[in-house]
Amino acid sequence: MTVTLAIGTSKGAFFLRSDDRHNWTLAEPAFPGWKVTAFNRTPSGEYLLATASNWFGAALHRSTDLNEWEQVVTGPGWPEGSVRPLTQIWTLASIGQRTYAGVDEAGLFVSDDDGETWHSVEALNEHATRSSWEPGLGGLCAHHVVADPGNPKRMWVGISAVGVFRTDDGGRSWQPRNSGVTGPIDESAGTGWCVHGLTLDPEHPERLWRQEHTGVYRSADAGDSWERIETGLPASFGFPMVRDHRSGRLFIAPLRSDEFRLPVGGRLRIFRSDNQGDTWMESGAGLPDQTYTTVLRGAMVADQLNPGGVYFGTTGGAVYGSADNGHAWDRLPGTFPRIMSLQVFAD
Repeated sequence: MTVTLAIGTSKGAFFLRSDDRHNWTLAEPAFPGWKVTAFNRTPSGEYLLATASNWFGAALHRSTDLNEWEQVVTGPGWPEGSVRPLTQIWTLASIGQRTYAGVDEAGLFVSDDDGETWHSVEALNEHATRSSWEPGLGGLCAHHVVADPGNPKRMWVGISAVGVFRTDDGGRSWQPRNSGVTGPIDESAGTGWCVHGLTLDPEHPERLWRQEHTGVYRSADAGDSWERIETGLPASFGFPMVRDHRSGRLFIAPLRSDEFRLPVGGRLRIFRSDNQGDTWMESGAGLPDQTYTTVLRGAMVADQLNPGGVYFGTTGGAVYGSADNGHAWDRLPGTFPRIMSLQVFAD
């Protein structure tokens, strides 16, 4: 089996490939000079890649082999004349036979034809709370889409700095789901939570976890309520939240406060939980000291193989991987521009 790690950076896409997850080969980059913000595989098996430019805006591209790319003509986008800019595609997710794109300025778009054409998910994009939506430091962005694999009509979307929304009817209606999460002083609008990471247990999809601006949280009731789960963590601020579904192990990358946003004590460390987030411990060896780069919300991924592989990239351009579910970490080949997104494909 070949594992391909797709690395999206501020200056292009890079691909590392391995047949054993220990020896890696670096392929030629794609879209050099462009921000590459998201990857995905469509229901039919084609690849999608999102680019962004301060001058030309956001675009979506398709490929059958990760080598030759064709731009999607009718990609996600606000209608002509809209006052909302579309600066970046933050996430791409295939759910059932549909593909979703979360964008900045915050919105959700869906494709029913493998990413060739897209339309707005109006019930979320024109939500009654929209006038209260405000950006976080990274912008006003829809950056996570997760779904109940047994019921694809039930989905959750994470938007910064707005919160988590849930639909139970395939996107025809959406409700904020942030009760119990420390958030804005005035919660009357039902928005104002700066969610960073979001994941769920596909076997028990009522169980979710989120890395929030204000801490780490878990829900046992599909997001209706949330509780803090921070025992053993050196800090509660951070961005990515990843789960190895076979073992149930959770991974996060704690940072020293929302003010400083640096690894605690200059030690780049990943923390894991083996008990659904009840307690946390440092994950494995092999990560460096005296390192002050960070891990962004889209820059950690699990390959869901056995044993589980986990990978993350840093703002300093390093990529680390663990082929044994976080027991030991190795630095993978290459030093890249600022890493914005990671995705893994196993064939």
